[in-house]
Parts: sequence; C-alpha cells; structure tokens
Amino acid sequence: MTPGSRSRATRAEVHVSSGHRLGAAHPRQEGPVDLRLVPPALAAWAAAALMLDAPPRWAVTTVAVCVAVAGAVLAAWTARGWRRGQWQRRGRGSPWGRFSLAATLLCAAASAASAALHGADLHRGPVPALAEEYAQVEAEVVVTSDPRRTRPRVASAHAMPPSVVLHADVVRVRQADGTETVTRTPVLVVVRGESTGAASAPDPPRSRGQGPPRGEGARQGPAASRPGDAWLALLPSTRLRVRARLAPPLAQGDKVAAVLRVTGGHGPQVVEGPSGTQRLAGELRGGLREATDGLPADARALLPGLVVGDTSRVPAELDEAFRATDLTHLLAVSGGNLTVILVLLIGPPGSAQRVERRGLAPKLGLPLRTTALLGGLLTLGFVIVCRPDPSVLRAAACGLIALLAIATGRRRSLIPALAAAVLLLVLYDPWLARSHGFLLSVLATGALLTLAPRWSTALRGRGMPPRCADALAAAAAAQAVCAPVVAVIAARVSVVAVPCNLLAEFAVAPATVLGFAALALAPVAMPVAEALAWCGSWPVEWIAEIARTGAAQPGSGVDWPGGWRGGLLLALATAGLVLVGRRLARHPWLAAACALLLLLTVVQPPSLTRVIAGWPPPRWRMVMCDVGQGDAAVLAAGDGAGVVVDAGPDPVAVDRCLRSLGITRVPLVLLTHFHADHVAGLPGVLRGREVGVIQTTGFREPPEQAQFVREQAAAARVPVTRAVAGERRRAGPLDWQVLWPPAGPVTAPDGPNDASVTLLVRTAGLTLLLLGDLEPPAQRALLRTPAGSALTSVDVLKVAHHGSAHQDPELLRRVAPRLALISCGADNSYGHPAPVTVAALRAGGTRVLRTDVDGAVAVVSAGPRSAPRLEAATRPP
Repeated sequence: MTPGSRSRATRAEVHVSSGHRLGAAHPRQEGPVDLRLVPPALAAWAAAALMLDAPPRWAVTTVAVCVAVAGAVLAAWTARGWRRGQWQRRGRGSPWGRFSLAATLLCAAASAASAALHGADLHRGPVPALAEEYAQVEAEVVVTSDPRRTRPRVASAHAMPPSVVLHADVVRVRQADGTETVTRTPVLVVVRGESTGAASAPDPPRSRGQGPPRGEGARQGPAASRPGDAWLALLPSTRLRVRARLAPPLAQGDKVAAVLRVTGGHGPQVVEGPSGTQRLAGELRGGLREATDGLPADARALLPGLVVGDTSRVPAELDEAFRATDLTHLLAVSGGNLTVILVLLIGPPGSAQRVERRGLAPKLGLPLRTTALLGGLLTLGFVIVCRPDPSVLRAAACGLIALLAIATGRRRSLIPALAAAVLLLVLYDPWLARSHGFLLSVLATGALLTLAPRWSTALRGRGMPPRCADALAAAAAAQAVCAPVVAVIAARVSVVAVPCNLLAEFAVAPATVLGFAALALAPVAMPVAEALAWCGSWPVEWIAEIARTGAAQPGSGVDWPGGWRGGLLLALATAGLVLVGRRLARHPWLAAACALLLLLTVVQPPSLTRVIAGWPPPRWRMVMCDVGQGDAAVLAAGDGAGVVVDAGPDPVAVDRCLRSLGITRVPLVLLTHFHADHVAGLPGVLRGREVGVIQTTGFREPPEQAQFVREQAAAARVPVTRAVAGERRRAGPLDWQVLWPPAGPVTAPDGPNDASVTLLVRTAGLTLLLLGDLEPPAQRALLRTPAGSALTSVDVLKVAHHGSAHQDPELLRRVAPRLALISCGADNSYGHPAPVTVAALRAGGTRVLRTDVDGAVAVVSAGPRSAPRLEAATRPP
C-alpha cells in the first residue's frame, strides 16, 4: 500500500469513528497536520522582507533564479513521466515533494517581484530628491490612514505638545520654481502643534462621521475644541492640498519616501471629500464615540479602541500600563475582535472544533455553508468599519480561518488557511513582512492553533476545569511565542502578562459584543446605543483596572537584552521553562509553591521584601524614588502613610515606588513647581490611595501643566492649596516649614524654577532641606529672608535642579549637608548632575548619592532620637 492510500484509509477510519459524514473537527479525530502551504508562505515572507529595499539587480536575479530552478524541477518531473498515477504504480510514493519545492520557489519569486515593485514606489518621482534638499513645496495628498495624535513626551520643563501624524500618498507636487509633477509617492505627514488649529476656510458639509472625534475636548474642560481636531477629523481617501517642507524619513526601511512637515496656523484644505465607504465607516465610528461620551474616563477611552481600534482618547499613562502588561493587542484591530462576533454566529470555539452546530446559526436553521457565507458578510462589514488598511485586512484574514474550517467541516484546514492568509497578504502588501505587528499576529494565531489545544488537553488531564484549561493554555501559548519578539522591540519582559491576559479575557467578549451593538444602533437609536455602551463600560473598566494594577506591581517586568540576540535568548529560556513546567505539572504541591513564589516576586509586599532584600529599610525617613529624569520623594508620616514631594514624569514609576514602600495614605502631595518632570506622574500618586490635599506654588507656569494638576485633583476630588513661606505643618513624626516662595502677591520670578516650594523638614532628629529646582538668584534671595538667614548645617540636602551647575556656592557652604541626594535619569541629555556640583559637594565632605547610578535612595535614622545616626540605603535600578 502506498503512503497516499494509507493516508486516505486512515482518514476514512477517523471519519467513520467520529459519527459524522464529514468527520469531526476535534484535534484528536484528525490525521497529520497538513503543512504543505507552510514552506511557500515562509519563503514568500522571507523574500519580501529582503527585497523591499534591495538593489533592482538583486531582485531581478532572485526572481530569475527562482523561476529557472522551479521550471527545471517541473520540467524534469514532466519529462520523466512523473505523473501521479505512474509514480504510484512504480511504488515510489507521492510526487508532492518536488512539486512543493517548485511551488515554494515560485511563491518566493512572486513575492520578491512584488516587494521590488512596492519598494520602487519610494524612489519614484521628484519627492525623494526634494526631501534630501528639505524643499518647501505645495502638494496634493490622498490620506491613506487614520490621523492620530502622538503621545505627549515629557522634556524636563514641559510636556512636549503632541503632533498629528497620518500616512498619505503625494499625487501632485509643485516646487518653488513652479514645476508641477504628477506622481504617487507614500509619505508621512506630520502636523506640528502650532498648525493643528481649525480650518482657515470652510470645508464641504460634513456628516457626523466626519466631525471632530467625540469627547476629544472633554479631557481639557469645556473650552473650545482641542487643537488638531480639524486634522483628526480627516477620513482615509480624502484629498488635501498642503504647503509643507519635505524631509528625509526618520528611519530607513519604512514605508515612506519622505516626511511632509506641515507648519503654520491653518488647518487642512480639502480638495475632494472621502469615498462613500469611508464616509459610512466614519459615520459609524463617530456614532460609537458619541454613545460613549457620557461614560467614565477609562470606558470612554477604551471602548472605541476595543471595538474598532480607535485609541484617540486613550491617555498616555493608560497606554503605558497596557504595554507593561502586554495587553496592547486588545487596543489593536485584531482577529480576536472579529472572532468574538463570529462566536455569536457559530458558537464557542470548543463546539466549533467538533460539530459546528452551536451559536445562532443552528437556531435559525442555517446549514454550514450558509453560516460561512453569513460570516463572510460580517467580516466584510468589519473591514468597512475598521478601514481596509493592511492591519485590518490581516485581522480579517485571521478571522476567516475559522469560517473556512466551518465551510469544510475540518479543523485540520486551519493551519493551511493560516499559511494561505500569510502568503496572500504578503503578496498583496510586502511591507507586512517587516511589520512586528504582523509577525506577532501570525505567531499568536499559530500558537492558538497548535500549542494551545495540546496544552489545554494536558491541563484537563491534571484535573483543571475545561474552561480554565482553555483560557490558561491560550494565554500561555500566545505569550510563549510572542514574548521573544516583544523583547526584541522593548528590551523588557512582562512577568504579569499571562495572569493579566487571563483576568482580562473574561471581560473582552461582553465588552466587544456590547460595543459592536452600540456601534450598529447609534445611527438609528442613540439612546439604546448609549445604554449598551453603559453596560459595556463595566467590563472595560475592569480591563483598565487590571492593566494599571499589573503595571504598578514592583516586579511586573524584567529588563532584558534588546535586539534579535535578546529575543533568541528569551526563546531558549522559554523553551527551557516549558520543559520544566511539564515536569512540575506532575507534582501539584511543587507547582503551587512555584506559583506562590512567582506571585510574591511580582507583588513584593514591603513586609517580605524588607526581610529578603532589605527594602524599604527599617526606620526609613525619606526615600528619593528612581523615576528617571525628574523628582519624586516620599517622607515617612506613620504606618502606611507618607508625604509625597513632587510626582516625577511617569505615573507608573512613582506608583511602583509608593507600592514598594507600602504607602496607602498620603496626607499631603506637595508639587514644588509645575514643570512636567515634577507633576506628570501625579495620576500614579492619586490612584488607589487616600490623598488629603495637594499643595503647589503660586506661580502657575507652564499653564498647561498647572491646568493638568487642577484637572487631576478635581477628578480625584482632592483640594488644591497654595504653599507660602512661613507655613508650618505636622504629619505624624514629620514637622516641616515652607521657606520659599514668599507670602503675599506673587511677583513674576525669572521662571518656574525660581518659584519652587522649598521645605525644611525635621523628623526623628534629622534635618532635611528640599530645594526643588531653585536657581542661584532664588537661592541667594532665600538666604536673605529671615528663615533663610537662620539656616545652619542640615543632615540631608535634596540638591536643586537635578544637580545642575547652577548652584549658589554660599548656600552649599551654609547648609554643609552630610548627605546630598540628586534625582536624575540615566544618560540624560542635560548633563545632570554637573561634575562641578558633585565635586563641590564632595569637597565639603558630603556623601553624594544619585538615582541614575544608585537607584532609589532611603534616608535612615538609626540610634536614639536624642543622638540619631544618619544612614543611607540604596535599591539599585
């Protein structure tokens, strides 16, 4: 019997034993996995990745060699009479091996040719050459992506204003000399903050879907719409005319030939409106935003992102929390969104793997193929609403895998379908071959189809309930194959990714279903859509809480070597962990002990870490948190209580610091001044803690950061007061006096730094001087005040302005600290701390500790209160 006949006989026996005409789709009821399309898909992927920016002669040579070799293989097969019947009669098995080789080579040739043609778009026309000259041009562009705001970046004093970016094709360009050229060149349009205002000329009438994104202005109060709404309202396929300056792309190998930097105070000039399909998609997306306007902040931000990938409202700190917990796939348009909707039609995955007769389809009396056709229509609607760009097409292709399995009645068609989807998508858009998102999507889907069912079966064999086994196996399998790629990109490994994904999984399906229902009903029944969105807000807020809680854990992540070397190292470590896990599964008590150890490593309760790691040290009085290039300090104010002085630039970092110290009550948050590296982390301080009051300086500059503090305080219902010189307060063992700024009407200082609140703190017999970011003029003025003139030596000095060179020598001599603390970020671009400042402190006998080298620093009072002994402990970064 030949191999082919043996395979058909085995398959027939499997189908008979299943009790179904087409055979069961259960994994154990199938024969060997069909991998014949995998080599062609991988070959096409590799060829596209290599040929996108290769010289043309390389691409031509590659195509010619692949076609020639494939032709030779096929010619030899045909010439020798290796047709299927003759081959089997000779008893030599199947000719598939040679045909597979030829197919792989031909797919590689086709992919290389497609990649070369797409890569040539980057060099076509005058745009690339004009970009090298940074030329000013007038261009007509066609929008090809959704506009989005960049995340605000903290640059020391200010939070850099976000820009609006979008992808477009330049279709016509006019140079300064009047030369006009028709072309088609992909560019990245960057609209700077000062040019993101309203349009200068009236645009054509807009439907609801074309208006500014709903709720965009809600985060900054009831004032006028935020800058950039006119640009953010643009839909793909809209044709614009812009005056801009061309620049080379920021990185080579991207799908852009140039960067088009739009400047000036005008909005977009629309030449031609969007297509009807995009207008419909904008109408539906706008309706969903309107339906979520009245929801709490997290639900208003996340529900549109979870349903259609609209992340325009997601704040930066929540986005960072999703990244730290590897939950960002929930905010991207993925196959999971579509799968949830299809489950309503075809039933849960467990039933779809067997007889495909669950869900709404059998209740409506629909046969299998009609069910698959209806699912295809749903997929088409999904693509229209979420925009037919490559990422959405990738999601649709992954979602159609399940439909193909239903149409054929076999689970084993899933792997070939995945390979076919990869092959077709890479041929359609070769740039996907270099997309990390595409790689992660394919890896996750492959893991769910191959590893997850086997791991789930093993867990069920150990007595785990089926639903829990399926969820744990899916999360673990996806994380195991995706973590090395994430490490390549982020140089960090999330330890909490699997538990966070498990906890969030139960909320994804109801949130997605309710969100899509609100999306569909918003144009016709807005009250009903708002009610559905309100119901969907509950699971969405659960997901946000999981992300924030997981990201705030002290052991939530581990720094890891970046690049492909680090990814390979993590892949080997993951393989070893899987092998160890298989052995641990045979010993439940040992596995439980390991799980408990992992939990303690992640949570790091202060009582335990104090014993094991010595952090926080007993009798600590002050901790300078390691928050990067910024300031955040905590003064011990009793059991579980602390006064926070400045919040740093990162909410996650300061929250993690406070958790490591066991701080749950904050009687006072004192923000020395309104620079972003001192106040941007305020949400991390307020989250999950009882906060009494926020004190600030009276000089409200920069105004946008002062407004940010007021908004955060109002949302948390915490009063805001002004700190003035002469004020004295107590909290537990703490006693402090405000030395600066002076009371009375606020005069304009040289800048926000000179308006920094300065504290003289006494605790447990120690004296601490916290200078904020005072510059030399204000330092000298401080010494002339009555309180300043009485200053004598202190135990601890928080050096002003991150240890910059701008220090008053007389102040340093007067206070003569025993210990100087400098808070600054590693390898910062400001040169902090200045070597001259460090040298001056050490010359006076001062011990200098800095967070960029030593990590978090704790000040400890040892010995009796009458004769305290100053000690310092550090926690390396």
